[in-house]
Amino acid sequence: MTKPLLITDCDEVLLHMIKHFRDWLAEEEGVHFDIENGEFYKSMRRIGSDTPLEQAEMWTLLNGFFDSQMHRQTPIEGAVDAIAAIREHADVVVLTNLMDFRREAREAQLIEHGMPLRVFTNQGPKGPALQAILDEYQPSRAVFIDDLSQHHGSVFEVSPHVRRLHLCGEPKIAPNIKCALQLGHAHARIDDWKTALPWLLDSLTREEEEFHEQD
Repeated sequence: MTKPLLITDCDEVLLHMIKHFRDWLAEEEGVHFDIENGEFYKSMRRIGSDTPLEQAEMWTLLNGFFDSQMHRQTPIEGAVDAIAAIREHADVVVLTNLMDFRREAREAQLIEHGMPLRVFTNQGPKGPALQAILDEYQPSRAVFIDDLSQHHGSVFEVSPHVRRLHLCGEPKIAPNIKCALQLGHAHARIDDWKTALPWLLDSLTREEEEFHEQD
């Protein structure tokens, strides 16, 4: 019998990214990034200027971070232990929106932090990529974690039977992210791993019929 499967995002779920990106921008690129603003590129300005960066420049800087600064990233509190606990009961893979050539770097990065996980890279909505993973693994049941509501919406459209947890482990941005639970695209919104772990283990190991009885 196939095992349950957890498919999880990485940045702001397993590893902090945005706060390290902010620090690097200020230290090396002369850019102030107000991460609590809520709108990504509109929150970036050259230090001493009131003009937001152009979107193209933001993408150049973001790519530069992933090219050379992934070593800055640190685990979200509780993520490493939670993933280890989940792997005792289920397969765990990462579905991350990075360019494909960065897949090996992401796998190596996660191994360094004690999370030896298979990584799938993706660009754009995650629903189709998640379905391809399901087709390969054929899990007994599956759970998806992401910090962005649009990806929950995509998975809801493509694979509605997958249980979905909206989790953003970065408190500086969590309050400003649209909530997938409120939008009807996630089954739960939990922003810390200590609280999320029991929900995840329950979702991965409980029989599907029990969920239907409670819904």
